[in-house]
Amino acid sequence: MRVLYLLSLFLVEFLSNSGLVNAQLNDQAVLLALSRELAIPGWAGNSSQYCNWTRISCDMNHSMVERLDLSRLQLQGNVTLISELKALKQLDLSGNNFHGPIPPAFGDLTELEFLDLSLNSFEGSIPRELGSLKNLRALNLSNNLLVGEIPDELEGLENLQDFHISSNKLNGSILLWVGNLTNLQFFSAYENQLGGEIPDNLGSKSKLRLLNLHSNLLEGPIPKSIFALGKLEVLILTQNRFNGELPESIGNCKGLSNVRIGNNELVGVIPKEIGNVSSLTYFEADSNNLSGEIVPEFARCSNLTLLNLASNGFTGTIPSELGLLMNLQELILSGNSLFGEIPKSILGCKNLNKLDLSNNRFNGTIPSEFCNITRLQYLLLDQNSIKGEIPHEIGNCVKLLQLQLGSNYLTGSIPPEIGHIRNLQIALNLSCNHLHGTLPVDLGKLDKLVSFDISNNQLSGNIPPAFKGMLSLIEVNFSNNLLTGPVPTFVPFQKSPKSSFLGNKGLCGEPLSSLCGNYYISDHEKYHHKVSYKIILAVIGSCLAVFLSVTIVVVLFMMREKQEKAAKATEDVDDGTNDQPTIIAGNVFVENLKQAIDLDAAVKATFKESNKLTTGTFSTVYKAVMPSGMVLSVKKLKSMDRTIIHHQNKMIRELERLGKLCHDNLVRPIGYAIYEDVAVLLHHYLPNGTLAQMLHESTKQVDYVPDWPARLSIAIGVAEGLAFLHHVAIIHLDISSFNVLLDADFKPLLGEIEISKLLDPSRGTASISAVAGSFGYIPPEYAYTMQVTAPGNVYSYGVVLFEILTTRLPVDEEFGEGVDLVKWVHGAPARGETPEQILDARLSTVSFGWRKEMLAALKVALLCTDSTPAKRPKMKKVVEMLQEIRQN
Repeated sequence: MRVLYLLSLFLVEFLSNSGLVNAQLNDQAVLLALSRELAIPGWAGNSSQYCNWTRISCDMNHSMVERLDLSRLQLQGNVTLISELKALKQLDLSGNNFHGPIPPAFGDLTELEFLDLSLNSFEGSIPRELGSLKNLRALNLSNNLLVGEIPDELEGLENLQDFHISSNKLNGSILLWVGNLTNLQFFSAYENQLGGEIPDNLGSKSKLRLLNLHSNLLEGPIPKSIFALGKLEVLILTQNRFNGELPESIGNCKGLSNVRIGNNELVGVIPKEIGNVSSLTYFEADSNNLSGEIVPEFARCSNLTLLNLASNGFTGTIPSELGLLMNLQELILSGNSLFGEIPKSILGCKNLNKLDLSNNRFNGTIPSEFCNITRLQYLLLDQNSIKGEIPHEIGNCVKLLQLQLGSNYLTGSIPPEIGHIRNLQIALNLSCNHLHGTLPVDLGKLDKLVSFDISNNQLSGNIPPAFKGMLSLIEVNFSNNLLTGPVPTFVPFQKSPKSSFLGNKGLCGEPLSSLCGNYYISDHEKYHHKVSYKIILAVIGSCLAVFLSVTIVVVLFMMREKQEKAAKATEDVDDGTNDQPTIIAGNVFVENLKQAIDLDAAVKATFKESNKLTTGTFSTVYKAVMPSGMVLSVKKLKSMDRTIIHHQNKMIRELERLGKLCHDNLVRPIGYAIYEDVAVLLHHYLPNGTLAQMLHESTKQVDYVPDWPARLSIAIGVAEGLAFLHHVAIIHLDISSFNVLLDADFKPLLGEIEISKLLDPSRGTASISAVAGSFGYIPPEYAYTMQVTAPGNVYSYGVVLFEILTTRLPVDEEFGEGVDLVKWVHGAPARGETPEQILDARLSTVSFGWRKEMLAALKVALLCTDSTPAKRPKMKKVVEMLQEIRQN
């Protein structure tokens, strides 16, 4: 009997070992085949040691693969082979270029606990076979091209805790079985086309912590069940069609921190139980049909940083209890029917950054103690019935960026103390009131102000010449007052439409059509003009005679030129050729390209609109195909005052110097040609366009695949190119995403290098007085210094880095009036937004690693865009910080 027992043990061990060997051989063969199919970097060497390969983890016996992480490698190909790794527990294929349907064979991976296929281009429907993965705890299919409905077979995923299907094209509804997943904690299905109602059992059987369904077609009421067990922490339902009332059971969720239910059709009142939500920090319910009074129970939410109830039907007064919210940063109540006085208790919110009470029915006066709120930056009280005078104490609100007091019943004069608010940038609006008196000269100190509106008052006197100190003005409106005298000669005034000054019978000068006559000339000047009257008439007569003679000559010349052009056009049609301008100077710097490049063909390409690629501040770029077949980009410089001809030799020397600049991240000229007063620079053609096109056009394509590592590499490359320029004492005039070109491997090359010296070689970049740079990238100090500096370059680079991180344009109406990308990002804490809410979610939600790197890069961009030039890091330091992010 003992012998039989020993034999049986031996047989069991033999069979298990043989099974182990077979499993090893199977996984080894699968991985080798997978390596060939996907060309996975780092998979090489001894194939029997595959458990030591990168991105692979095996079991305790080092025999069977349990974890496979192929995320963010830009892989493409057939991944069905993975389904042969039967012991697999974790599979991460996120952030690649996989397309086609999700392999149904993944349903055979019965040991799988974690499956992440997000950020690819998988299409078709969600495979029903995934319902066989009984051990699955996390399923992420977000950011793909999936269509159809959520399959009922997933009902079998009883252990599922994380379920993410956002940013696809899924339709149908959220079925009842989703609420039966007893372990479900995180459910995100935002940015789809899901309709119908939320199941009324969702959250009643599971400890639901996050529900994010924004931007769908969902309707019906918000079910009470999601608050039933009191575990909900984040609720985001914005931009749907939800109706009904906000359930009282929301008060069960003590840990609920973020409620965003704006842009729906909700009705009724906000339940008083909201005061039980002690962790509430962000409550946004704007653009609904909510009514009743603002409940004072909000005051019990001591952590509240943002309360946005704008564009609803709230009535009554502001509860004085809200003044107890010591952490409140934004109170937005605009677009309601609130009335009464502005409660002074609000002044107790010492951290308040934004107070928006606009478009209501508030009366009473403006509290003189407003500026006790030392952090106040946005004060919007326009479109109310506020009366009395503007308190002189308003000048103590030194951090104000925007002051909106228009469309009220304010009286008295404009306090000169407003001129002390030197940070006022976005707008000063005092229009449509009953203000009188003269304009305070102190307002001319507002050198950062962009928009200034005092229209529709009873203001009198002159527009003070001191207003020329408003160096940043873009929009002005002085209309419909009692102003007199000449409009000061100031570019922002002269560039404004005539309507900005109409309704002032005594105003004259540009841009008004009424000229300022002798009425505004002193007695001494009148006498002097009277004495020299005959002399002036004689001079005018002589000038008219000369003018008429010159005009006749010019008209005859233009008629002749027009006839010649018409004849020339006819000849071109006949023989199919154009007159080629004579090239007076030209060269190709690269010896082995001289045979391949035809300078005449390059110049000819710039005459065809169809060849135009981009238009920048200082140049236009064209595509040119050489007779040899070589493709070039040809940059045509925008010259003025015949400077190219006058300084031809200096310009050629400058071109040759730039051609010798040796750095991988700079666009260097490979040749040039000069004709008449035009210069064209020849460059290698870069097929992937500009960084701006990649960020703001390619990302909107259906096949877009987010790739943070690629963006980080581009950011580092641009920084390295700019650091090199600063090292050789060259300051760039126009840093923007439009001037970052991408080669065939998406390596960034910085263009438009010291273009000023090519336009006028007699000057250096520091002396440029014209607007240098593109709108949205220009550093704030440029408005005062008109100097292009290295710290200014760092600021512009910071804007580009913000673009890379947020995929937002540097100037966008969505930011709000007078707010650009820099102000929007820097203002996030004041809005109660976390850094994650600023970053492009398609990138930051892929993995913890990506998010960590993006947050680190965000800190660099914030340093670069500091309002004080001296506090910005040097580009060499920027490169070091970004490289450290990639290495870590």
